[in-house]
Amino acid sequence: MQRLVRIVVEADGGSRGNPGPAGYGAVVLDPASGETLAERAEYIGVATNNVAEYKGLIAGLTAARDLAPDAAVLVRMDSKLVVEQMSGRWKIKHPDMKPLAAEAARILPRAQVTYEWIPRERNKHADRLANEAMDAGRRGGQWEPSASSAAFTTVSAVPAPSGPPGDAAAGAAAARAALAGARPGPDAAAARGIAGAEEAQAGGAATADAMSPRTSATAPVSAEAGADTLFAEPGSGTGGPIPSAAPAPGRADQDRTATAPAGGQGWAPDMGAPATFVLLRHGETALTPQKRFSGSGGSDPELSPAGRRQAAAVAEALAARGTVQTVVSSPLLRCRETAQAVADRLGLAVTVEQGLREVDFGAWEGLTFAEVRERFPDDLQAWLDSPKAAPTGGGESFAAATRRISATRDRLLAEHAGRTVLLVTHVTPVKILVRLALGAPPESLYRMELSAASLSAVAYYADGNASVRLLNDTSHLR
Repeated sequence: MQRLVRIVVEADGGSRGNPGPAGYGAVVLDPASGETLAERAEYIGVATNNVAEYKGLIAGLTAARDLAPDAAVLVRMDSKLVVEQMSGRWKIKHPDMKPLAAEAARILPRAQVTYEWIPRERNKHADRLANEAMDAGRRGGQWEPSASSAAFTTVSAVPAPSGPPGDAAAGAAAARAALAGARPGPDAAAARGIAGAEEAQAGGAATADAMSPRTSATAPVSAEAGADTLFAEPGSGTGGPIPSAAPAPGRADQDRTATAPAGGQGWAPDMGAPATFVLLRHGETALTPQKRFSGSGGSDPELSPAGRRQAAAVAEALAARGTVQTVVSSPLLRCRETAQAVADRLGLAVTVEQGLREVDFGAWEGLTFAEVRERFPDDLQAWLDSPKAAPTGGGESFAAATRRISATRDRLLAEHAGRTVLLVTHVTPVKILVRLALGAPPESLYRMELSAASLSAVAYYADGNASVRLLNDTSHLR
């Protein structure tokens, strides 16, 4: 009987009251066949959601270790908190979480475990087990496993290599290398990526996060890497997709979800051509250097002479790259002028998309930040404190804009699958698209700055992941 070299753990926890009666569920799966290898669930009494989720993770990892102690483990959970904390990207501040995270980390060597966020609808098995455990607790008992979950059979096609006892990290990396050699094509590529991640993890957390496939938060490529990396074909070298694409944040942000590739349990990266949105902020207007609020409810200014020069420069830069296939613009004049300059140079038409318009800043239109603070101090502070707060006088909140822009993104992705599309738009839509791609919190919108006529790019993959390739590139203007 051959031994498993990789397995998937899906875990969840819940609390009816938060805190309230709580339970967890965990399932161990064979990624090649999708077979359930083990199930765990337990009613844990009164606890919070987060405690229950961590308990589910601990149970899942323990079951995985008991079944295949040398296997590489992919943990899939719909808890962003647990995934980010266990991946080392978020600090653990709550005193109840620290000992649970430490316990989970001790179960298997770090090099053997990677974490992936998945939307709740793709975590139904573990969610069902957690609810069964809570139901059992309500009846005064405990969850009982079904007969089918009591036994497991290894079905992996690749045997785990032998190695020195206790050297689990080396054994897991060697298993990945063996898998890469045994399976051609995408599976081999994925295995090589996992092996590289494990080696990186052995060397340090920062390197591991940069290499770990589909689990670590995506970092923008630095401008020093060269603007030509922005629109290179995926997998072609410097411009290929960043392997650490951030998972989509879920329906709370009206984000996309997708079913994992058949039979893969989400292990291998999506190998299809992504839809790439090249995000271009319009060129300067007379209001831009004065840093005045200029949304969709104001005077709709035209490009200034400097803005027209910027539009011409970015048109030349995009023509030199030769990858843009479609040009889509906000309906506002400054964007349509910028888009037309690019489209004329590329020999393309401009499609106007209402959903790409800037936020309506209401009574703040045309004012500087200092002027708004002087006239509407309470409204401005509320706006800075919450993305749900709207500008004075019936403006549009960032939360409402996020819903609009998310719907626009999804519609454009459906229309332009596998293509490179230039979206000529404004500061807020670009920030929102980048934020959603990174899975960053709403407050990150207040911490981004985008120059006039700057370029960013987001590649969207069929499995629901996205990667930001370059942020705020203005090299074409120098």
